[in-house]
Amino acid sequence: MAGINRKNELKALFGGSLAPAVPQVAPETKSVPETAVPATPEHSRSGAVKAMGLTLGAMTREAEEARSLRNALEKGERVVALDPAAVDGSIVEDRLTVAGRADEDFERLVDSIRESGQQVPILVRPHPTAEGRYQTAYGHRRLEAARRLGIKVQAVVRTLSDDALVLAQGKENAERRNLTFIERALFASTLVARGFDRKVAGEALAVEKSELSRLLQVAEAVPVHIVRAIGPAPKAGRDRWMALGSLVSSEAGLAKAEEEASFMRFAEADSDKRFQFIFNRLTAREKPKANKARELTDGKGRVFARLVSSAKGARIEFLPDASAETVEQAAELLARHFAELGTPRA
Repeated sequence: MAGINRKNELKALFGGSLAPAVPQVAPETKSVPETAVPATPEHSRSGAVKAMGLTLGAMTREAEEARSLRNALEKGERVVALDPAAVDGSIVEDRLTVAGRADEDFERLVDSIRESGQQVPILVRPHPTAEGRYQTAYGHRRLEAARRLGIKVQAVVRTLSDDALVLAQGKENAERRNLTFIERALFASTLVARGFDRKVAGEALAVEKSELSRLLQVAEAVPVHIVRAIGPAPKAGRDRWMALGSLVSSEAGLAKAEEEASFMRFAEADSDKRFQFIFNRLTAREKPKANKARELTDGKGRVFARLVSSAKGARIEFLPDASAETVEQAAELLARHFAELGTPRA
């Protein structure tokens, strides 16, 4: 029943007019040149049934976003329909996506929006340098889904500073808890590299100084092209990424990682398996090369034994047809030889 109430709450926000689903809304104080989103028609029964099949976690996130939207509407902000072609990404990337690789979560999002419409708007700001364009604070996947479907994207337009934009972006990520460790590490690293204060980076990620330092440490240790080759790797946490950073710190380790990433099996695997392929390659012990045995021959060139050397020492292996008497005589000869030479030195 809680799930139904949340769904009704969202429908109240986007059905018919765009008035918020709470009384005493503050009068509108801003105007946006774009046309407000038109009323949404009733969806088919099959679409409603499919929408009700969303996971509890997804419904909870939608309810949280709906409350945030109500707050925005109460402040006089409007939901508008924008052409996705006029909306750019954030100034800081926060997701590791690779073109051509399957993303099941994204495909489910596309199906959901195709069946039930975009339930929650994205947050954008007017582009600071390009008139008529926008930059995304959060909702990149919804924006990309709208592009895929060839429809306009519903958005709240808000004037945001750079700091406010990345804080809003980080806040959504923290509430959704769906960025992996390495995505958070790259997000932190990119913020710092673009000149944001570490305090802002920590607030955007909702982490303490110590955790921020670890995120930056990993982002610095693992080359970006290796991270992008692997992808988000949701099952690989902080400890394994830190270990990988140590493994690729040498030229030999980095070369092995790059070679592993060039194989077809690597390209065809999911992100967690790609991480494991490289990790296994760098932690596997190389088998020592077997030393080629030296053949011992008699005066007529016939092989009667082989001398085998290894790290553990050397040994003489007589052929199976060598008689016991021959082996015994050889042993006595070696003993006399060593006695004449004295104790051998290493």
